[in-house]
Amino acid sequence: MEEVLLDKCPRVETERLVLGKWEERDLDGVIRMNGDPRVMKFFPSLHSPEEARRYLEISLQQQEKHGFCFPVVEDKETGAFLGFCGLNVPGYSDPLPCEPCVEIGWRLIPEAWGKGIAVEAARFWLGFGFETLHLDEIVAIVVVQNHKSRRVMEKLSMTHNPAEDFDFPNVPADDPLCRHALYRISAEQFLMQANG
Repeated sequence: MEEVLLDKCPRVETERLVLGKWEERDLDGVIRMNGDPRVMKFFPSLHSPEEARRYLEISLQQQEKHGFCFPVVEDKETGAFLGFCGLNVPGYSDPLPCEPCVEIGWRLIPEAWGKGIAVEAARFWLGFGFETLHLDEIVAIVVVQNHKSRRVMEKLSMTHNPAEDFDFPNVPADDPLCRHALYRISAEQFLMQANG
């Protein structure tokens, strides 16, 4: 998988957005995003500035290894950091039930919510994953209570089978954030939708 994905992440523009690789200049945006309780509602804790820096370092490492890591989203008109959206090869401490896989995910600052930005960026990256990287399938994982992200997955025509829901590794079973839903979309499903 790594050979296929390496150095494949472009810097591209959609109607309203610029999508591209992580850079050191994104640190202020990461600190603001990962320190916002609205953004981090479905994560174990807010990030301190030091933890946000570490998050950026890990993203840069993953990007170097695989060619991308949840690419950055910027406002095309202003250049403002909006968050991230795109493809990622999971690198959690324990493997997920769906691994090996490529996942799609997003995290946006609140000012970018409710404007279709995640859908716009994610549709581009699904197309890139299937048409350029020739992936067979892309998955998404989400805390079961995160209905806003689940709605985005539904808008992307991803499918959910409750029998595939799972407890996230190393999260206590009684933690409300433990249970995750798995969504999938195949290349065939995406291309039928794109051509339909």
